[in-house]
Amino acid sequence: MNNKHHTVHGIGLDNETRCTHYHTPVDVIAIKFKCCNKFYACIHCHNESEDHAPVPWSKSEFDEHAILCGVCDTTLSIKEYMETDHCPHCNAQFNPRCAAHYPLYFDV
Repeated sequence: MNNKHHTVHGIGLDNETRCTHYHTPVDVIAIKFKCCNKFYACIHCHNESEDHAPVPWSKSEFDEHAILCGVCDTTLSIKEYMETDHCPHCNAQFNPRCAAHYPLYFDV
């Protein structure tokens, strides 16, 4: 799905990157996967769409702009994302429960 400027992949996406798997009002980020360099709404969307295993970002790569705000299309570095609960550009609230999934995406 083309969400503004960035292309976001996933299943059942809305215009703010919510997918079939995560679709609460605060599920508005997409993550660029290191393994395929594509933004996906979530790891389940990635795994159902790709034929390879996801590769987590290493701590030395936390400056990579791998997080996309689905509300305003702004990218954040992994470090910036992990240090906030909202988009610094448009103030959209991020889901605080996503932190439980960090080990799936990032070497934490």
